[in-house]
Amino acid sequence: MSRRRARPRRGRAKPVVRKPRARRVDDPAPVTAADLRALQRELARRMQSGSGRPPAKRGRSGRGAAPMRWNPEPEDVQKSVAQLVLTIVEFLRRLMERQAIRRMEQKTLTPKEVEAVGIALMRLEETIRDIGKKFGLTPEDLNLDLGPAGKLM
Repeated sequence: MSRRRARPRRGRAKPVVRKPRARRVDDPAPVTAADLRALQRELARRMQSGSGRPPAKRGRSGRGAAPMRWNPEPEDVQKSVAQLVLTIVEFLRRLMERQAIRRMEQKTLTPKEVEAVGIALMRLEETIRDIGKKFGLTPEDLNLDLGPAGKLM
């Protein structure tokens, strides 16, 4: 006597119901359609009225009231490249610092890791400052104008 395996029925399969997983503290908040509409209105407003910020101060380059943007001059190309690279490194350092603070607040770092991250970020900040001094750059010079979006940092 041979045994036949039962075939699953076609067309009448029970839907798989998955339980929603519990939201963790570090999960991003869900974005609603209302949030997206509000963001779209804010961006449209800023695009129409400039950046929505006070007018830029006169740049140190003496070019008038134009906002400072990365426009390398042939005679200052090394300084301009250093400014751009240091700006990106400073931006990333600030992001890492914020992430470290979030992780400290959520207690996902050990005290030893907190100490190591703190020292690393302080040394990175010091290195950025030292390299900037070699090229005559101040911390204010490491903030690019992104046009209608405003300043980078």
